[in-house]
Amino acid sequence: DMKNAVIGNNKQKANLIVLGAVPRLLYLLQQESSSTELRTECAVVLGSLAMGTENNVKSLLDCHIIPALLQGLLSPDLKFIEACLRCLRTIFISPVTPEDLLYTDATVISHLMALLSRSRYTQEYICQIFSHCCKGPDHQTILFNHGAVQNIAHLLVSTSYKVRMQALKCFSVLAFENPQVSMTLVNVSVDGELLPQIFVKMLQRDKPIEMQLTSAKCLTSMCRAGAIRTDDSCIVLKTLPCLVRMCSKERLLEERVEGAETLAYLIETDVELQRIASITDHLIVMLADYFKYPSSVSAITDIKRLDHDLKHAHELRQAAFKLYASLGANDEDIRKKIIETENMMDRIVNGLSESSIKVRLAAVRCLHSLSRSVQQLRTSFQDHAVWKPLMKVLQNAPNEILVVASSTLCNLLLEFSPSKEPILESGAIELLCSLTQSENLALRVNGIWALMNMAFQAEQKIKSDILRGLSTEQLFQLLSDSDVNVLMKTLGLLRNLLSTRPHIDHIMSTHGKQIMQAVTLILEGEHNIEVKEQTLCILANIADGTTAKELIMTNDDILQKIKYYMSHSNAKLQLAAMFCISNLIWNEEEGSQERQDKLRDMGIVDILHKLSQSSDPNLCDKAKTALQQYLA
Repeated sequence: DMKNAVIGNNKQKANLIVLGAVPRLLYLLQQESSSTELRTECAVVLGSLAMGTENNVKSLLDCHIIPALLQGLLSPDLKFIEACLRCLRTIFISPVTPEDLLYTDATVISHLMALLSRSRYTQEYICQIFSHCCKGPDHQTILFNHGAVQNIAHLLVSTSYKVRMQALKCFSVLAFENPQVSMTLVNVSVDGELLPQIFVKMLQRDKPIEMQLTSAKCLTSMCRAGAIRTDDSCIVLKTLPCLVRMCSKERLLEERVEGAETLAYLIETDVELQRIASITDHLIVMLADYFKYPSSVSAITDIKRLDHDLKHAHELRQAAFKLYASLGANDEDIRKKIIETENMMDRIVNGLSESSIKVRLAAVRCLHSLSRSVQQLRTSFQDHAVWKPLMKVLQNAPNEILVVASSTLCNLLLEFSPSKEPILESGAIELLCSLTQSENLALRVNGIWALMNMAFQAEQKIKSDILRGLSTEQLFQLLSDSDVNVLMKTLGLLRNLLSTRPHIDHIMSTHGKQIMQAVTLILEGEHNIEVKEQTLCILANIADGTTAKELIMTNDDILQKIKYYMSHSNAKLQLAAMFCISNLIWNEEEGSQERQDKLRDMGIVDILHKLSQSSDPNLCDKAKTALQQYLA
């Protein structure tokens, strides 16, 4: 009677729960003395209650329904097992259920694997439980180690469509961003046919859409993991066109979102796939519709559908931004096509200020991708004053948005970009200096990188502002950062600050002592060739100053280091050290005679003679030029 009362009636379900039916049903379900028929009926009623609202599921979880149902799976009776599994399935697919509840007892997974052979219902429900509870690499590894691949593979050719579909979904979550699983799948065969071939068959146009989409996701994961080549025909001729089809106006909102997101992931790192996708079925124009109609015209007859789609239209926008970002990641012509799509720049600018964080992130990604184009930085980016909303996004965004937004800012600060001036006026230096203090490595790199771009060929005032904003302490902090990227970009910043004579002299007159300390620190430290080379180039810039030279000439420690690197085994470092010497001994400059004498006494001229015999033409030329300064 209870079962008939609650089926399809949420009000009755809630009433029964309030009246305390759940603990009683669970008690009867667990009693050894209850007949199997009674226990099965209890599981069915509980399953029906779980079908209701999220609050119903919470009430069931609070009564510890999961351990009771898992215990039920040990029964010999198949009908009872199926009823328990059906109820477990319904509970696990609810967003309020923590997936980890499946993994608390290690024996559960192996028992579920064993139950896969019992009936087509156990197969369907167990695969559905796995695909919903497999979130992230830890879960993937547990299922993989319990033989998920071998146990589920043969279900792909089951006579039941539901079983085939749930097995396919399992593989799509197991393989996602998981090279270990992907590499295994390539070599698994069922009835003499390899899995990739089975997936390709499931992609065909006569198959249901969810099957096409899910098998495309499996092949995409395998391709991204390197298990299938990007130029393999199953990717180029089957998977990619299938995903483009999913983006068409005829498809439902969810299908269009999933199609675009999967395609964005498939082509993200491969230029050739980006080019192919961009000319398949007018994809770039087709995506413009993602900003217009949440529903296809044919679906509007259903008012509920229309209401749902209007509520979820933001998902379409974020999917379109993501796919545009992948399409435009490398190719200049594709970027041009994207930007020429109707109102594209306005859409991105609007996307930057949307309430949904997913849309904001995707819009920034799209902008970042397009900002790699010199031409667009000079034209569209300027016409739409993109930097304004971008600076706003940078004010107090979560880290994942900050990382992409600050990368974009790096590009907008390149010397040929007309946005550079207005960005400076809007307080960028302060913002970027604060990023260099972030705990997040990517943000530190981007902050210092943007400052480096900003300092390139900048006027003295900007350079002074950067040094003031960073503070000497922070500069030392960055120069002793454990990450080599941060170190290289900081040295790049110093090199850009110390360019053109008046600037070199000015900066060294205010910060000379600290900068020389920093240089010494790095030349003495355990650093790679690139770092040392960059540091010697900074010294060469200082040696080019008029008054700044003296900071080197009066520092015997540094002079000895330059001498040491002139005879180093690495030619790059020798060359960089020679630049320092050349700048110090250059004849036309005041005091060159005294400097030449001091360096001769140190034995520099002997080294120059040796280097002028070098087999390396660069070193040889540089040494001869330097020796001429002594003869002149």
